[in-house]
Amino acid sequence: MADSRATSFGAQAQDYEVGRPEYPFDAVAWMLEILPAGAQRVADVGAGTGKLTRAIAHAPGAQIVAIDPDPAMLAALRENVPGVPTFLGTAESLPLPDDSLDAVVLGQAWHWVDPVRASAEIGRAVRADGALGLIWNIRDERVEWVRDLSRIMHRSAAEEALAAGDPVVAAPFGSLESESWEWSRPMTREQLHRMASSRSAVITATSEEQERIHREMDALFDDLEFTDGVIDLPYVTKAFRARRG
Repeated sequence: MADSRATSFGAQAQDYEVGRPEYPFDAVAWMLEILPAGAQRVADVGAGTGKLTRAIAHAPGAQIVAIDPDPAMLAALRENVPGVPTFLGTAESLPLPDDSLDAVVLGQAWHWVDPVRASAEIGRAVRADGALGLIWNIRDERVEWVRDLSRIMHRSAAEEALAAGDPVVAAPFGSLESESWEWSRPMTREQLHRMASSRSAVITATSEEQERIHREMDALFDDLEFTDGVIDLPYVTKAFRARRG
C-alpha cells in the first residue's frame, strides 16, 4: 500500500465508523458461498474499523481475524467487534502461516494494493479451493445530487479505480466473478459530513480545502429536501470473488 492515502484513515477512525455504510448481508454471503462445506477460517484484510469484519463474525461458526496497517483503525475495530483477533499487516505481507485460511476478503481496500504481489501472498495463506472476495460500497452517481456531492468532495481512489474497469487479480487465483446490489442508506447532515471527513482525499487535504468542502456541502444540503432531518443516500455495492487454484 504505497499510496500515503491508504494509511491516512486512522486519523479519522471515528468519522469512518459513523460515516461509512455497512455491507449488505447478501453481498457478503455471495462472496463466500463458493467455499467448500465447513470452511470457516477468514481473514479481513484492510479491515479498518470492522465494517466487513462484523458481517462475517456474526455468521455461525465463523473464525475470523482482522488485519490492517493502521494501529488506530485496529483499536477502533477491537471496540466495535470485541473478541476478533487483530494483526498489523497488509495484503502484500500477511502475518499468517501458509495454508492457514479458507478465504481472504477486502472491503474498500483492493484498490490500494499491488494486485500481483497481493494475489501471490494471499494465495500463500489460503488453502487450495479457498477464495478471495473483494467488495466496495460506491455512491450511486446516476443520481444528480450524488454527482454534485462527489464533485465537491472529489472522487475517491476506489471510485476512480472501479470507473476504469473491474479489479485485477493474479495467480494463484482464477477469473473473477462479479455481482452488484442497489440500496440506500438514510443519513443526516452530520453523518454526511462525517462520511466526507473519513475520505482519504479530505483527510490529506489542506485546511483551506477542507473548509471549502464543508461549506459547499452545506450549500448543497440546503437545496435538498431532508425529510425529518434525513435523506436517502443511494449506493451500489459491487462484489467480486475468485477461487484459488
